[in-house]
Amino acid sequence: MDFGRVLRARRMVRRYDGRAVDEEVLAEVLGAALRAPSAGNSQGRDLLVLRRAADRDLFWDLTTRDRTGAADAAAGGWLAGMRSAPVLVVLLADPGAYAARYARPDKPGPDRDAATWQVPWPDVDTGMSGLLLLLAAVDAGLGACLFGVPSAAHEAVRAAFGVPADRRVVGVVSLGHPAPDERSRPSLRHRRTLADTAHDGRFGAPWGG
Repeated sequence: MDFGRVLRARRMVRRYDGRAVDEEVLAEVLGAALRAPSAGNSQGRDLLVLRRAADRDLFWDLTTRDRTGAADAAAGGWLAGMRSAPVLVVLLADPGAYAARYARPDKPGPDRDAATWQVPWPDVDTGMSGLLLLLAAVDAGLGACLFGVPSAAHEAVRAAFGVPADRRVVGVVSLGHPAPDERSRPSLRHRRTLADTAHDGRFGAPWGG
């Protein structure tokens, strides 16, 4: 699929038909995530791939066990659909890899101390890996969805799956074959265009004006 078609076809898929993802296809999609850029080529990201039913069930139990309110009950359909995904990829940032990289002699300058960075580049770069997973899934004929993990569940997820304490959970990408009648819900929000997003030379200057 050409890149333009991939972009136009990308959407969040929240319900899957239950079929397993072919091993080779999964490896290709995961490999695409490694092509993401990273500050200083630090490559401070890990992919925790959950493809066994017991592991996925444990993940969902840890991240949804406290849902009891009316709003959470309304989200039950979302959860039922997401639980049908045969693969979950937990995106993990490794801030220590950036601190070590920028402490090296070939990285002089005022930003050598990663602890002082105004932008959390480990999270940004790990998010880029997530975006490449989404695009690679489309190119492979799969569906995918990027979603977050409740803050209160991060520690439990790390402990349950042996994730080192120095790794940060950035998000999760579900992967699988979309259910036959899966459709994106129409958004009631305005989709921003270049006219109200791009600023030409100075903030507030209209694009193409």
